Formats: sequence, C-alpha cells, structure tokens
Amino acid sequence: MALRLLLITTLTAFHFVCPLNAAQRAAAMEGKMTPSEQIREPVIAGAWYPGNAARLQEEVQRFLDQASAAELQGQLIALIAPHAGYRYSGQVAAYAYKLLEKRKFDTVVVIAPSHRAYFSGVSIYDRGGYRTPLGVVPLDRELALALKERESRVRYVSEAHAQEHSLEIQLPFLQVLLPGFKLVPLVMGDQSFATCQWLAEAVAECLEKKSALVVASSDLSHFHPYQKASRLDQLVLDKITGFDPRGLSDHLAAGKAEACGGGPMITAMLIARSLGANKSQVLHYANSGDVTGDHSGVVGYMAAAFWANPKRTRVQPTKGHPNETDLKLTTEEKGILLNLAREVIKAKSHGEELPKPELSSPALNEPRGAFVTLHKQGKLRGCIGHIRAKQPLAKTVVDMAVAAAFEDPRFPPVDEKELKSLDLEISVLTPLRRISNVKEIEVGVHGIYMIQGSCSGLLLPQVATEWGWDRTAFLEHTCIKAGLPENAWKEKDTEIYVFSADVFSAENL
Repeated sequence: MALRLLLITTLTAFHFVCPLNAAQRAAAMEGKMTPSEQIREPVIAGAWYPGNAARLQEEVQRFLDQASAAELQGQLIALIAPHAGYRYSGQVAAYAYKLLEKRKFDTVVVIAPSHRAYFSGVSIYDRGGYRTPLGVVPLDRELALALKERESRVRYVSEAHAQEHSLEIQLPFLQVLLPGFKLVPLVMGDQSFATCQWLAEAVAECLEKKSALVVASSDLSHFHPYQKASRLDQLVLDKITGFDPRGLSDHLAAGKAEACGGGPMITAMLIARSLGANKSQVLHYANSGDVTGDHSGVVGYMAAAFWANPKRTRVQPTKGHPNETDLKLTTEEKGILLNLAREVIKAKSHGEELPKPELSSPALNEPRGAFVTLHKQGKLRGCIGHIRAKQPLAKTVVDMAVAAAFEDPRFPPVDEKELKSLDLEISVLTPLRRISNVKEIEVGVHGIYMIQGSCSGLLLPQVATEWGWDRTAFLEHTCIKAGLPENAWKEKDTEIYVFSADVFSAENL
C-alpha cells in the first residue's frame, strides 16, 4: 500500500515542482524560446528525492558512504541502476555509482524506458539541458547530433521526457560524483530486441575513443510476494552475470522474468560488449520489502557493472586429444586462403563472377570444416561455417566467405564501401569428437558443438578465451546458442562434441 500511495503523490507533484519562471513561461507561450533554452525541469524533485539542494547532496552522499566498492580491474563501460524513489532504491543505486568515486567520464549516456508515453524508436532530449535541485546538467550536443545523424530512428519526442522519472532519478548521483559531465538522455519507446540492437550499434559507433559511460535505468519485478519476486529477479541477475543480452531478452519476452527497463539493460550490455567489455557483475540486489518490511507486494532493484578486463588475451588453440590433429598449414597456405576469401567477397560485392580456386597444395584440397569470421573496426560483422568436412578446404572457405559477408541473418550484406575496413579470420576445424564427460573440455583448446533433438549450436574455441569463460560458462553459452536452457548440457539426451581449430588472420601470420 505504501508504494501505491507514493505513486499517487508523485503524480500530483508534476504540476508544482520547479516550474518555469514568469519570463520563461511568457516566452514559451509566445513561441520565442529557442530549443537551446528549453531546460527540462525536474518533475519528481521533492517527492521521489529531496527538492532541496543541500538535503539532496547529503542524502546521495549518505547512500554512497553506506555502499561498499567493488574492486573492478579495468575500464568501466556501463552500469545498471534502479529508478524508484530514493527511499526504496537509492541505496541499491549507490552500489553502482560508488564505482565513479575514483573514475571520471566526460559524457554519460543514460538510457531509460518510457513509462507514460508510447512511441516507436528512441527519443533523445536535445534541447537545453536537464535541471535538478543541484543545477542544470548540460547536454553533449556534438554526440547527440552525431547519434541523430547516424540513426534516423533516434529523434526528439517531447512527451517522452515531459513526465518521465526513470531518467531524471539517475542525475543527482551523477552530479555529485561527476561534476561538469555532459549528458545524452535517451528514452526508449520500443524495447524490442531489434531496437536494442540498432540503438546499441549506433551508440557504440558514436562512443568510439570517447570518455563516456553508459547507464541503463531499470527496476525489476513489480508487486509480487517477496519470495516470488526474488525468484523472478534471480533469472535477470543470472543473465546479467552471464553477460547474456539475448537470453535476457528471451526471458523477458516469454514472461519468465520482469524488468520495466529491460530494453535499456539489454542495449547497455550490447554497447558494452561492442566497446570491449568482457566482464559483468551484479553489485547489489534488494527489493522494497527490505526497506518497508511489507513483503506482500514488492518491487525489485539491482545494481550492475560491465567492464573490459585488461588481462583479456587472445589465446590460439593448441593441440588437444591425439585424434584432434590440425592440418599443419604453412604460413603460405594460410595466406592463400585469406587472400582467396577476400577476393571472393570483393567479387560478390561488385556483382562479378567468383574466382575458382585452382590449388596444387594437398592440404588445401583435403576435405575440412571451416568458419570465416568478419570484423569491422573490432566488431563482429559476420560469421558462418561448415562443421563437417564435406568438400575441399579451399572450396569451403570460398563458400563460407560469401555466406559470412552476404548471408549472415544478423547483419546486412557487406557493401563494397566496407571492403577496406573488413578484417578476416579463418578457423579450420578438426574432426568432431563426442565426449561423455565435460571434464574433457579444455578451455582455449576445444570448441563445443551441442545437439539435443532438433536444436544444435556451436561455439569456436577462441570465443571462450576472448570472453574469459570457464568450462561451465562455455557450456552454458553453447546451450544458449543452440536455443536450449543454459543447463541443458547436464541432460542425458544432450550430445556434446569437441573439436580444435587452426585460427589465423592477416594480423597473426
């Protein structure tokens, strides 16, 4: 009941907290106020958090003093923080923002859900800044403009920001810890996975080489009994810990878990991964029942972080089981395959006939499975392969290069303007070997191929190494890739195969 009464109180606050002064009202009514002068005034100050600057500063600092700081070694890229009234979620949020005490960022991109306005795409506030009792937060106009130019589906929708609390509630913490920062405020009207993907791609591209932090605003389950809420929220926590944005999206879409800011969380994870993050951690979890003592209907809150581990290294798979012998390709043969892959992609993009490999090397004519992976500016741009040896290796590479560039359903076909910016990697596979004990899997040596019924999925050996997974995490992510529950690897009817790969690119020849 206390939570519902609070909501009713805050709705009335929208009409009297921090109004425009008389001159600003008159200018606005006459249409004389320019966009750069249209400060977004606070609508929840004095209700969801203190309306007095001194009291607000004191309360934020008190939350921070009571939060413990996680020891994250590396570059912090994104945070998740809740957005309820400070009485309920302020202490949880402090566990996320505590990480900023010894870190500085020039810009913060806050991604929030829309609770009251319904619209397609994403709204960016590009007017005159956001005000709280601690002052006006200026906008990063250069970044906002770049984002709008990069993605037409990011635009200004006035009603998206007019009464939205989920973005405003984050700002006092940022003002206390990052004085002078600039803001890019984004409100998602559409939280589909497709929207998360295109928004993440656009934001990540605009943030390259910038001193910027991403903050996703989200609460978890709403108004369930304490135990049920904890079970629902644990599913979200598990996906955050596993750095699994797709799995989180699937859980939310299927109603297995709840989060009003699921889209912002998923988007932040995708951005973080694109910018090099390979570690995630839930910093704190609680719900409103922990504050009020009323467990009959609670709201869940989480703080989390994503960062790039400086110790992340790319380890090439080595020889494993005696039957997993590689082809022992020479440097020259590897170079031939890389050149061949690039030439067929170039020919296809120009609408020309594909070159036919005429090779005398026995190794390149031996039947082998292979994957071709494309990267653009360090980001995945396509990856497709054949698992089993059905044709000569050179022919497999030709077919997979075309498929990775033009047929990967996750990406649009490669444009000829992209050719110079593409980096190619080839993974030549050894024969599959079924295992009966998962302890046989060596991270950094083996890839995994998993089958259960009509579902199957494969992850190359280098994937586990790149993301710093242990054996269990590697198995769980292979399950997810196969469209199975993450613990399906434990089931008797699941077939697990391992293989090794000779992985090479122009960079490591």
